[in-house]
Amino acid sequence: MPQTKKIRIDTDQTGQNTVHAPMSAINLNTLKVACSHCNLRELCLPIELTNQELTKLDALVGAGRKIKRGQSLYRSGNPFEAIYAVRTGFFKTDVLLEDGREQVTGFQMAGEIIGLDGICSEVHTCNAIALEDSEVCVIPFAMLEQLQTEIRALQHHIHKVLSREIVRDQSVMMLLGTMRAEERLATFLLNLSQRFAARGYSATEFHLRMTRDEIGSYLGLKLETVSRALSHFHEGGLINVQQKHIRIHDLEGIRKLLSRQASP
Repeated sequence: MPQTKKIRIDTDQTGQNTVHAPMSAINLNTLKVACSHCNLRELCLPIELTNQELTKLDALVGAGRKIKRGQSLYRSGNPFEAIYAVRTGFFKTDVLLEDGREQVTGFQMAGEIIGLDGICSEVHTCNAIALEDSEVCVIPFAMLEQLQTEIRALQHHIHKVLSREIVRDQSVMMLLGTMRAEERLATFLLNLSQRFAARGYSATEFHLRMTRDEIGSYLGLKLETVSRALSHFHEGGLINVQQKHIRIHDLEGIRKLLSRQASP
């Protein structure tokens, strides 16, 4: 997904975790993209700030950090020092289960925040891995906390981001606990559709950055079940699937799968 095009904002924003470099590696004198001139500002910072407040925020954000596909932004157990705004690219977060398997806990795209998992214990509790070449803005959390006391609107926004994470976790629990396989996949595709649309991209045609195995891990489904559900959607005329490329032909039909699930 090319991220150099101008972003159009026309739907609700979604926020999500971002990842970190050690504080010692952050050089505030390094060339960086200021929030005030960032075309993702409305997504990861949807608040009205004065010019003076934006100047303070620009001084806070560290140099952009580039992460190659397959590399980790942070690992479970790493000290928590910063949160990250995804500027370009795509990430997944996962945790290692006791039996050695990796459980995917989320997927994050441009305009979303990652790294919030470390706030409570001051160490990261999951891994954040780039699914394609990506870039993040590094936001030192200690400095962010101090700035929040000066900018009330920023404090309110951070609270909204944290609340959104709680709601998202609850939604995943409901997804895994009450929905059948095809309903889980329908919910996943609709969520991606909405998030791409919020960035000015097509809501009905996009490329999956994650593998079917990773989708299955996130949705609590086996790889074969994900493939079978995608094939069923394809055969039913809801979508067209070519490897990782998805074209949705019938958004309303996918929504009806969920409305049936919600019916008594």
